[in-house]
Amino acid sequence: MTDLDKRPSDDRQATALPMDLTGRELFRWVWRQVTSMRTALVLLLLLALAAIPGSVIPQENINSLAVTTWRDDHPRLAPIWDRLDLFSVYGSVWFSAIYILLMISLVGCIIPRLFVYARALRAKPPKAPRNLLRLPESTSYTTDEDPDVVLARAAKVLRRRRFRVVGPEAGTATGDSAVSAERGHLREAGNLLFHFAVLVVLVGVAAGSLFGYKGGVILLNGKDYGFSNNLSQYDDFAPGNLFDPSVMEPFSFTITDFDVDWITEGARVGMARDFVAHLDYTTEPGAQTEKYDLKVNHPLSIGGTDIFLIGHGYAPVVTIRDGDGNITKSGPAVFLPINAQTFESFGVIKAPFAKPEQLGLEGTFYPTFALGEDADGNLSMPASVFGAAGNPLLSLQVWTGDVGVDDGGASSVYVLDKSNATQLTKANGQPFRMDLRPGDTVNLPDGLGSVTFDGLQRWNKIQVSRTPGTMVALTGVVAALLGLLGSLFVRPRRAWVRARRRDDGTTLVEVARLDRSNGAVPGESTELADIVEALRAPQKETS
Repeated sequence: MTDLDKRPSDDRQATALPMDLTGRELFRWVWRQVTSMRTALVLLLLLALAAIPGSVIPQENINSLAVTTWRDDHPRLAPIWDRLDLFSVYGSVWFSAIYILLMISLVGCIIPRLFVYARALRAKPPKAPRNLLRLPESTSYTTDEDPDVVLARAAKVLRRRRFRVVGPEAGTATGDSAVSAERGHLREAGNLLFHFAVLVVLVGVAAGSLFGYKGGVILLNGKDYGFSNNLSQYDDFAPGNLFDPSVMEPFSFTITDFDVDWITEGARVGMARDFVAHLDYTTEPGAQTEKYDLKVNHPLSIGGTDIFLIGHGYAPVVTIRDGDGNITKSGPAVFLPINAQTFESFGVIKAPFAKPEQLGLEGTFYPTFALGEDADGNLSMPASVFGAAGNPLLSLQVWTGDVGVDDGGASSVYVLDKSNATQLTKANGQPFRMDLRPGDTVNLPDGLGSVTFDGLQRWNKIQVSRTPGTMVALTGVVAALLGLLGSLFVRPRRAWVRARRRDDGTTLVEVARLDRSNGAVPGESTELADIVEALRAPQKETS
C-alpha cells in the first residue's frame, strides 16, 4: 500500500493534543504551562508593557482634571479609551488578570523548586569519579604520609573552606579512598529568594492598592484655610476596592506660610529651585498643634498616612459685582500652571448669581508679564518671563448666560461650560478682554457689573496617601536584591581528594575541582592551588 492509499485514520499523533485529554489531564497540562518559568517571564514582560499606558495617559484617580481636558481635546478617542479602561489602567480587568496570573505562575514555580532544593540539601556530595585527573581542574602529588592521614587532613581543610564533606570512603577500583566535598547551595537559595521576593513585592503592592487610598487637594495658604482628613475635603480621592474609611487618621493642618527659592540665572531661569510649605497640624481633634516644614520628597507621616507636597501656584483674588452693584463673587480663584518654568497659569471664575445675567470669566495669569519683540521689531504674544510675581497681570475674557452650574450635575471649577453662554464682545465685534493689575477695576459693558483684581494668594497641591503594603513591598525589594546577589556571586562547586598507597610505598594524592557555574573558565580560580598547598603543609594546619 502506497502513501496515497493511506486513509486519514491511519495517521497517529506522537503526543496527545489538549482536546484529547481528560479533564484532570487537561488541568495538569494547563497548570504546567501557567507555572513554567517561560510563562512567568512572559507575564512579567506583559505587566511591564501594561503599565506603560498608565504612565502616558492621564489617570482618573491621579489627575481627574487632566483626564477631563484630554476628553475635551480627543472627543473621538475618549469613548474607545473608556471601553479599554485606559483612564484607570491599574484598576482595569485586564491589568488585574495579568497581575493575578503572574502571582499564580510564581507560586507554581517556587513550590516545586523548594522540594527539589530540600532534596538537594539532604543529598550527599557525589562520589569521586574514577579518573579524577581527567577533570579540567586537577592535579596530583606524592607524599610519604599514610593515606588515612592525608584524607583526614583533606576533610579538615575542606570543612574550613565551608565545603560540605563526606568521606573518606572506600573506592571500588583499587581499594583507594577519597573525600568528596561540595559547596554553593546558596546559589539556588538565592534564586528561590529572588522569585519569592518578587511575589512578596506583588503582594505588598496589591495590599496597598486594595486597602489604601490616595487623595489630592489644592489648599490655599493662610490660617483661614485648613484641611481635615475626611472624604468631603478632597478634590479627588481614589480608594482601594477594600478601603475602610474608619482607618483614616483624624488629623488636620493649615499652611501658614510658603517659601520659594527661584533660579535667577542660567537656562532654567525663572523656575523654582526649592519650595517649602510651613504647616501647623494636629494629629487628632484637641491635640497640641505641631509645626512641620513640608518639602518635596520629605513627607509628613502621621500614623500610616503620608502627606506630600507636590505642587504650587497662584490664586488671584477677584471681586465681581453684578449690574445691581452687589458682590456676587469675591475671593481667591485657583489658576493652574500651563508653563512649569514661568508659571503662566490658566483659570476660570464663575458668578452664577450675578444679575441681570450670569457671568463666567476665563483667562490667563502672568506672574511676570512682558511683551517681547520678534525679528522685525513687532510685539510678540504676551508671556510670563519669570515664575515669581514680579509684574503680575491677569488677562480675562467674559461670557454671559448659562455658565453650566444650573443643570444640577457635577461641574469642574477649572472648566467653563460655554455651550449655552455668549462671549462678551466690543462694538467692533472683537472679544472683550480685561488686562488687570493688582488694584485695577474694569467696568463691564451693557451694565453687567465690574471686575476688580484685589491681589494674590498662593496655593499648594497636597497629596495624602495611605499604602499599608509599603513595608511589605520594601522588604520584598531588599530580599530580591539579596537573592539576586546570591544567584550571581555564589558559585556552586565540588572538590575531591583521593589518596592511595603505591607499590613503592609512597602515597599518590589526586585533587580535583569542578566549578558548576555557568560560564566558568577552568583555571581562573586559585582555589585548587590553595587546597593543595594546605594539604602539603600539615604544620600550618596543626599550628
